[in-house]
Amino acid sequence: MKTGISLYFSNGVEKNEAIIRKARKAGIKYAFTSMHIPEETGIDYRRDARKLLEQCRDAGINLIVDVSPVTLEKLGCASFDELLSLGITYIRLDFGFTAEETVALSEKFHIVFNASTISQEDIQNWAAAGADFTRFAACHNYYPKPYTGLSLDRVKEMNQRLKILGFTTMAFVPGNSELRGPLCEGLPTVEEHRFSRDEVLLHMLELYQSDSDIVLVGDNDVTEEVWTQLAALSKGYVALHADILPGYEFERAIIHHDRPDSSEYVIRSQESRFNCRDRVIAADTAGELSGQRLAGKICIANEAYLRYMGELEICRVDMPSDPRVNVIGQVAGKDRKYLPYIREGMGFYLCPADGQ
Repeated sequence: MKTGISLYFSNGVEKNEAIIRKARKAGIKYAFTSMHIPEETGIDYRRDARKLLEQCRDAGINLIVDVSPVTLEKLGCASFDELLSLGITYIRLDFGFTAEETVALSEKFHIVFNASTISQEDIQNWAAAGADFTRFAACHNYYPKPYTGLSLDRVKEMNQRLKILGFTTMAFVPGNSELRGPLCEGLPTVEEHRFSRDEVLLHMLELYQSDSDIVLVGDNDVTEEVWTQLAALSKGYVALHADILPGYEFERAIIHHDRPDSSEYVIRSQESRFNCRDRVIAADTAGELSGQRLAGKICIANEAYLRYMGELEICRVDMPSDPRVNVIGQVAGKDRKYLPYIREGMGFYLCPADGQ
């Protein structure tokens, strides 16, 4: 999964440097910044922007920069070609560029637009000018003012319309640690996310399932727990805290992945049968192993399931018991909300439940 952060010049060089260090450790590859924020005054963009670009480049992070003709002056550049020499590869255009100028720039940069304002006329004009839309990205705004954000359904609708043309799609979730001023009320794309800021991972999963390719944190920072979750997500998996019965702890040794042909009933590990190739999973109908397969239960097919023996599943919904299946554990209650979003090849790791 592609994850990102936001960096603001008003934070100062040292704070941004600290955030970039965390992002690098977490494997984050994208960052957004703007040079058009009214509250940012008295900033030496020529000095600070170059420093920020250098830090991002060293960390392997692609910096997405808001660009207008004024930006060149702020950076002390005579032409857009000089932005390339600074290491800028993604530029976000909001105004002041013709279709021909935009297509010409896309031959050198990845071009990012405001997803909410791309019109059918824009698309037709870019296409007529010879645009390669795989060089274009649509980034939804974040909304500092409460009750101005989009709905998740609206985001998905716009994403689907643009992705079919070849656009990369991006969106923001609010942070849950240091919120950016002046309002300090979160920077979400989806308004509902503003009111549950402690669910950063869940919000990101919702946006990925709504056809967002890259999801960025809009605010200044997140908690250490979320940084850990971002590190896992950047590697394509979600860590699920779980209790597992003795004798089945070997399932914690690997990162599992749901099959690409996802079931609505279970998360079905692609790797588990191979992981059990040297084991015999005996049928066991005693005690907990014979229980009903409730949502969140972790199950494994026993020898009675023949060639499916060893296949690990996590129940998305309640299902009846099956003597061919041993119930070997359960996902912690706080993590069951992630189960609907682990699908189509996404990974999961069964880490010990809190206190183990």
